[in-house]
Amino acid sequence: QVQLVESGGGLVQPGGSLRLSCAASGSFRSISAMGWYRQAPGKQRELVARASSGSTNYADSVKGRFTISRDNTKNSVSLQMNSLKPEDTAVYYCNADVYMYGSLVFAGYWGQGTQVTVSS
Repeated sequence: QVQLVESGGGLVQPGGSLRLSCAASGSFRSISAMGWYRQAPGKQRELVARASSGSTNYADSVKGRFTISRDNTKNSVSLQMNSLKPEDTAVYYCNADVYMYGSLVFAGYWGQGTQVTVSS
């Protein structure tokens, strides 16, 4: 069983900053990639940023404003969000591709989500 626990959401004014964190716990062999997705009301869940072995990728809408960082020793990932805009308002979900013991394929796990609201 793998659990992803997120923290750091909240209400912030436009132009402000927030930092989201996510830590994986449980019994597993390794994590291939970790990332953040978001889902706004009435919209599909979309990729925000993702970090895999030695590489990161970002949605065009957040490039230059958001930075993802991963700590492999702690099985954790963070998302520093700067210059926030009202359109960044959404529930943000942590995601991890996890290799369980005895498995050669990874399975995707999701956190419970954390609300980010950008409003004046």
